Amino acid sequence: MAKVKVAVLGTGSLGQHHVRIYSELQQAGLVELTGVYDSHPETARKIAEKNQTRVFGSIAEAARRSDALNIVTPTTTHFEIASELLNQGKHVLVEKPMTDDSVQAGRLIELAQQKNCVLQVGHVERFNPVFNILQTVATEPRFIECSRLSPFPARSTDIGVVLDLMIHDLDIVLAFVKSPVTSVDGVGIPVLSKSEDIANVRLRFANGCVANLTASRISLERMRKIRVFSGPTNPCYISLEYRLQEGYITRVARDDEEESSLLKKALTFGLGFGKDSAIVSEFAGKKIVREPVPIAKEEPLKLELQSFVACVREKQTPIVSGESAKRALDLAFEITRQIQQMK
Repeated sequence: MAKVKVAVLGTGSLGQHHVRIYSELQQAGLVELTGVYDSHPETARKIAEKNQTRVFGSIAEAARRSDALNIVTPTTTHFEIASELLNQGKHVLVEKPMTDDSVQAGRLIELAQQKNCVLQVGHVERFNPVFNILQTVATEPRFIECSRLSPFPARSTDIGVVLDLMIHDLDIVLAFVKSPVTSVDGVGIPVLSKSEDIANVRLRFANGCVANLTASRISLERMRKIRVFSGPTNPCYISLEYRLQEGYITRVARDDEEESSLLKKALTFGLGFGKDSAIVSEFAGKKIVREPVPIAKEEPLKLELQSFVACVREKQTPIVSGESAKRALDLAFEITRQIQQMK
């Protein structure tokens, strides 16, 4: 089977990692990395040399030599580049946010369908092993809390924190809850940029689930955490960290699970010893277990790009399709609309 020929458009802070991973996949014989393009030729040259690939002089040249292209450029350029490539019958992976306009997002979806092309959007957290665990364990989400915090970035300041960071969690929650959103209550304020730098939204779903999402790019710490209360069939509370790919679940103990000693509890919670073992305590006559969640750590971006290549090769619908990404995008636009009305 012929290898999929892939090019990367944009070699900035994120694009360079696309190039690195495709270079690794090429060494493994899984793809052919045809080259890179960037509007800053010197940046492209440095990344190309580091990954033993070529630099294209234009997007048109990259398209001629490739079956599929990753668009890792500023959001404002996504629609123009993606529509041009789709019209040529090229498969595309567009970094999030898909576009900065809902109508344009819909047009890309139509183009991909007309040209029978793969259109995947870069919501990388869907490929994080944490999300797989979440879907397996918390099967009846009733309340969700998401926190996505970071220091002020050197990139993506052309958009607000909702489209930059919160959109990851919007995509996750929509895919996880699988129920229509019935109400949206968003707030946010600009601090260091013209757009909102910190935002919060409370979502209610038709099935009764409630989600509270906070995103900030003016935090002193980095955090990408999700907490879920699930029930009532199998009640539990799960807390997971996307970046570290670790977390804990708290649940009702099985009949054969004995309460842990006070010494074990003290060592675990106070000194950090024995973190990989379960702690059983008794509350209101019931035994409660707190135990680590077993997560096989992997690089989400690598899994995402491997999935894209497989979809191109096998003509499959991507896990994060254009339609799926547009739902998160439309919700993000509604939140930003509410924030702008606060001014």
